[in-house]
Amino acid sequence: MPSNKSVSDAAITQFINCRILRDHRLQRDDLWVREGKVLDPEKLFFDEKGYADKRVDCEGSIIAPGFIDVQINGGYGIDFSQASDDVSTGVSFVAKKILQHGVTSFCPTLVTSPPAVYHKVLPQIKVSDGGEHGAGVLGFHLEGPFISVEKKGAHPEQFLRTFQSGGIEDLMETYGGLDNIAMVTLAPELGGSQSVVKELCQRGITVSLGHSVANLSQAEEAVHHGASFITHLFNAMLPFHHRDPGIVGLLTSDQIPAGRTVYYGMIADGIHTNPAALRIAHRAHPSGLVLVTDAITAMGLPPGRHTLGQQVIEIQGLHAYVAGTKTLCGSIATMDMCVRHFKHASGCSVEEALEAASLHPAKLLGVSHRKGTLDYGSDADLVLLDDALNVEATFISGEEVWRKGP
Repeated sequence: MPSNKSVSDAAITQFINCRILRDHRLQRDDLWVREGKVLDPEKLFFDEKGYADKRVDCEGSIIAPGFIDVQINGGYGIDFSQASDDVSTGVSFVAKKILQHGVTSFCPTLVTSPPAVYHKVLPQIKVSDGGEHGAGVLGFHLEGPFISVEKKGAHPEQFLRTFQSGGIEDLMETYGGLDNIAMVTLAPELGGSQSVVKELCQRGITVSLGHSVANLSQAEEAVHHGASFITHLFNAMLPFHHRDPGIVGLLTSDQIPAGRTVYYGMIADGIHTNPAALRIAHRAHPSGLVLVTDAITAMGLPPGRHTLGQQVIEIQGLHAYVAGTKTLCGSIATMDMCVRHFKHASGCSVEEALEAASLHPAKLLGVSHRKGTLDYGSDADLVLLDDALNVEATFISGEEVWRKGP
């Protein structure tokens, strides 16, 4: 038992024989957890005279903060953009399945849909903590429908919208409300979009730029109004051009306000982004790179036809296309796969690869005081990995929620 009852009766778990990702480097140290939080062992030893009730031998594994996926459309046959009376069952099913890939928190993502779908789906899912039942929900990511027709990608054109009544009223009319929304992807060149960016940011909702033909100055203006993310960099935007680099130019723009970081999503599945393009982005702006899966309903399913929102999609090998076309429509990659591919393709360090799936998305969403790090006081959401970055076990609030079989 902990010796000092005046502090807490709660059991203390000590993770031993591990390398902990802390302060941007892997450190040989023990990790102490109580009541779901990472403990400062000095305070424990010297102030409380406490000690561990339970030890977990990590056998030399790496302990990293749990992965956070800010763009995932579904998986395992579930499509978050399909309206039903029981959306929560599908979200919970995916939340449970992604534990094996080291994901401890995520943003269920809805692609462009008719208002009726948002009105039906959004009220059914609340921000919630993770646990044995599955990864925690940090809020929805709404990708569309306020995006560019020219860069719609796999989004159905008939449901795209523009800002008619001057902004936030259009959002309310389309989405039905803004509760439990973490992020909105929009095209900053749409008329009226800048006031929407400002309003969303004032409400604590992250604004991402994507599916857009914006030039660099339009993108910079959106950043000045609070936008802080780029949805799947290079995909569904104007290609880099030396006279006007477009949204991609934000990575090296000198117009970013002091103290602000623009983050960018990268689908590191080996299909959406050529390794050379991935290396260019990483070398230009390493601290902004956020790994996303952009996984669709077919993640974890066999080849063939499946649905994504209002579209039929076809899986051929590792590619997911809008059926009958060669338009990519999301990936079937898992987050641990993306971490491994990113490290291999970019030549980055283990620490950088892990932080791109944990610290960076946490900072983007403004939750790095509790997620994405193993600092004292943070949530004890952990992933144990071998040296090849294969997931061995996943913990949420210090409790084991998944472990690889023998």
